[in-house]
Amino acid sequence: MTMRVLYFAWLRERVGIPEETVTPPAEVRNVGELVAWLRGRSPQHSAALADPAIVRVAVNQDYARPDHAVGPDDEIAIFPPVTGG
Repeated sequence: MTMRVLYFAWLRERVGIPEETVTPPAEVRNVGELVAWLRGRSPQHSAALADPAIVRVAVNQDYARPDHAVGPDDEIAIFPPVTGG
């Protein structure tokens, strides 16, 4: 299962790349499991994704909760909370 992961704002800076294509293991079935798996990819990923409470995720451009399913060819966007002004 291949998916595209995009990083925005300070998450992009901490991970060190704007995007990547990943193939998580079969047991990664939802957003929460994917974020946990991504934390193990590098020390930079671990630092950027250390606190899930300050990370937001969209799957195919729709906001997604940790229990939202992920699948092949999904586009996953990871970003900090958005504020209005």
